Amino acid sequence: MIECFWYILASALAGVGTGLVGLSAATVMVPILIVLCPSFAGETGAYQATAIALASDILGSAVTTATYIRHKNIDLRRGWIMLMCIIGMCTVGSFAAWRAGNVVLGGFTLILTFCIGIRFLVKPSTERAEGPAKGATLDWKGIAISLFFGLTIGFGTGFVGSGGGMMMLVVFTAFLGMELKSAVGTSTFIMTFTALIASVSHILIHPAILLDRWPVLLLCMTVAPAASLASARFANRVDSRTVGLVTGVVLTLLGAVLILLHYWEYIKAVPLLHGVLACTLEFLEYIIPAAVILLCLHHFFKIPSHVFRKLLHLAAFTCLVEMMWAAEEWYQASLTALLFATVVYPILCALEGQPWFGGLFVQKGPGEVKKSLLLLFVMDAVLAAVCWGGFSLPWAAAASILMWGAGDGTAALAGHRFGKHHVTLPLADPKKTWEGSAAMLAVSTAVGTVTMLILTAMPWHHCLLLALAAAIPGAYTELISKNGYDTVTVPVVNAAVLLALHLMLEAAPIN
Repeated sequence: MIECFWYILASALAGVGTGLVGLSAATVMVPILIVLCPSFAGETGAYQATAIALASDILGSAVTTATYIRHKNIDLRRGWIMLMCIIGMCTVGSFAAWRAGNVVLGGFTLILTFCIGIRFLVKPSTERAEGPAKGATLDWKGIAISLFFGLTIGFGTGFVGSGGGMMMLVVFTAFLGMELKSAVGTSTFIMTFTALIASVSHILIHPAILLDRWPVLLLCMTVAPAASLASARFANRVDSRTVGLVTGVVLTLLGAVLILLHYWEYIKAVPLLHGVLACTLEFLEYIIPAAVILLCLHHFFKIPSHVFRKLLHLAAFTCLVEMMWAAEEWYQASLTALLFATVVYPILCALEGQPWFGGLFVQKGPGEVKKSLLLLFVMDAVLAAVCWGGFSLPWAAAASILMWGAGDGTAALAGHRFGKHHVTLPLADPKKTWEGSAAMLAVSTAVGTVTMLILTAMPWHHCLLLALAAAIPGAYTELISKNGYDTVTVPVVNAAVLLALHLMLEAAPIN
């Protein structure tokens, strides 16, 4: 029953990829089947999964092509040479795949999925600014390009069962100058025939695919075309950049997860990798539900923008503490923070041009969200390394982050609601108010005290003393920090004060 769920999910995702950007079904289906379905884990599992994906591609590509033709998004005058070359090499690639075996085929497909996703995130739209008109004939250079890539893609179609969709898309747009949607329509037209030839070749070479796997084959060939039709209709109604970004996010996440699952036994043998990835997975278990809840709140309730901004703020700083809680060593927390920032930052760079981005994240200025995220997670990595790794005091990092996060959020809300008296201290931002600063001081002190009571064995008056002593310079630092740099300056000041005073109390304890 569980495997049936994965069959349906794999087919649906494969269909969506075909309809959106002309990806072959194998790009998505094969990794899911060989990693998550035990019945495909045998010696010929990847080969059988490839054949099923190719068979699903036949109808999926056909209904996708029909949709793109209806919207006049197809250009066979520039694609006919590719069609002939690819068809001619499909059978050769299928035979080579059978000889290569399960390990080569499976690992290649997993990595291919991840790389395609990264490619779409980096460059969601591939067409040239100036390209030939739709239906223009090929020149000698276009013929040479079509011959070279047609032969190589044809072999790859049979070998990894990719259908050549992604490779054809890149060639049509980057080398032959087609508009993205015309490239998708043309590539799916070609895939209709190549998938038919390659799937038949696979089945003739290994008849057990049809004799033993016919229920799976029938299910996938039903679900994939339905998903292809729905996604193709969507793709023809939105701009090419949106289609590319959606595909990039899905394939990057899918590829990364499946690679981890596929090579988990090897990863476990390296303590550093295993620890960082285990910490990352626990971190994602916290941040993903939090993100879903926030999106639902934003969609279904009319939350004021400044309040929703602080809810995002709450999720961000609490997830850092969760990250340290999940780690067994300081370097796991630090590397997890850096890994997350490295992955998410380019995604935010790609998405920030979308119309909905500014409304969702409530930016004060262009690029604020990506800059704040980068500063926040790098700061967390440094605090974990210094407080935990350098002084063996992980609670100092957690307390400094919570004091800043809770205090800064309270200051903004209190200043917005009650702020009437502006601060006139040296270097202070004149927009800040005494009411907001007082709220930050009180909340930072309370949160710091409670955090240290929970995480340390210090008496309550020591915890209160440390928290108050750190909250005062922290509140002033927030007043003088501009352009969002309080994300770094306030936690660093908090941590410095906590570390210094704790060391002093240990050297000369107060009775």
